[in-house]
Order: sequence, then structure tokens, then C-alpha cells
Amino acid sequence: MSTSNSGGKSSKLLQHVGARIKITIADSRSLVGTFMAFDKHMNMVLSDTSEFRRTKGKKNEAGIVVDREERRKLGLVILRGENIVSITVEGPGPNSAATRKAPGGPGAAAGAGRGAAIAPPPAMGGVPMMGLGAAPAFGVNGGGGFMAPPMGRGRGF
Repeated sequence: MSTSNSGGKSSKLLQHVGARIKITIADSRSLVGTFMAFDKHMNMVLSDTSEFRRTKGKKNEAGIVVDREERRKLGLVILRGENIVSITVEGPGPNSAATRKAPGGPGAAAGAGRGAAIAPPPAMGGVPMMGLGAAPAFGVNGGGGFMAPPMGRGRGF
């Protein structure tokens, strides 16, 4: 069995991450929002979501019952997959490829700039110091100050 998802439901959904979608749920309500994420159970995360539902209105002068559509803003929604009846793509999301200023897309990551040792400034004569990438030492520092032992680095240290 192949491990790639080419042609599967997840790859079809993945191409619409960031788009505006309309989801009809089991109780006939519709949710319109920006599609952010999903999982293997079809649970979905929508942002800037609005809920639409039809309610029976009152009779007008002609005696005809007019349904009205109520709308309310929900914001960020996590929708359970077993409640989803249908999904429709309404259009591109607010940060589509045409309007995006930075390259990348969903899941694109950049380094935070941590983990690299910092070289001591040249004015210090190349002497390593605590806080400038030098390894901590136990006991008394060369200048007479006391240096604390290193902190634990996770489990079992």
C-alpha cells in the first residue's frame, strides 16, 4: 500500500486550506469561514466564521409564510467531522497567493534564531563569558565571582 496521499481526500482538502468555504452541518445550518486545518476524522478549523440558519417567519399581508435567514458571527470554530454534510468552496481566502506578501504557505516555517553560539565581542579580547556562548563552570570564576551550576536540560538530567 502506498503512503502518499495523491488523489486522496486529504490532498484534495489540503489544496483548499486558506480558502473561504461553506459547510452545511447535520442540523441544516451553514457555516462560512476561512478553512485553516483538518485531520483524519474530517474535524475542521475555520476562522472568521459566520453561521447562517433559516427560521420560519411570520405570515405577511398576503398570508404567505416567509422564511428568514439569520446570521451570527462566531469567529474561530472547531467543527466535528461527523456533523459535516457538505463542503463547498466559496472563493479564495483573505491571504491567497495573489495577495500574499511573504513566500510560503500553510506549514511554512522559519528558524527562530536560537541554538547558535554567539561569538564574544572583539573588545573583550576573545575571553568567553557567561551569557555569551561560554560553557558554565562550577566554583569560583577567574574574577572571584561565584558561578551557578548549569540548569537541567529536560528529563533525566
